[in-house]
Amino acid sequence: MKKISLFLLTGWVVLAACNPSMDVFEKNVSLPLQQWQAEFKPQLSFSITDTVALYNIFVVIRHTDAYRYNNMWIRATVEQPGDSALRTQQYDITLASNDKGWFGSAMDDIYEHRALIQPQTKFKRQGEYHFTLEQTMREDPLQHVLNVGIRVEKVKS
Repeated sequence: MKKISLFLLTGWVVLAACNPSMDVFEKNVSLPLQQWQAEFKPQLSFSITDTVALYNIFVVIRHTDAYRYNNMWIRATVEQPGDSALRTQQYDITLASNDKGWFGSAMDDIYEHRALIQPQTKFKRQGEYHFTLEQTMREDPLQHVLNVGIRVEKVKS
């Protein structure tokens, strides 16, 4: 009886994990030597199949407590499927304030920020979307940055 229950539970978990629609996508890229060189431009791709749903798009940043600034300027470029035109947007991401300190979640001396850059976005086409991230701060390389990435969440209705 225990084996049958374990088998059914395992089967249920496997079927639940095989959800073909994307509710959340997140991909982060580790930065060599914990510094972000201006010429290092991580490229992240994900597929969209549901063009009716709305999505929230975040930039994910992980840095150490030694990061010297309250913000980070990031340029995000997206290439849509079937479109050769690139769309670029500059973002000033606030990471801290002088009176409250670091925002985001912390574990020891590492901070993670999920900055909402495009709320309630509707993707017009199905297919593979390509994001390129680049730092546009005056400091190059930008020290004490561990990871950068993109998170895409389907908006719950």
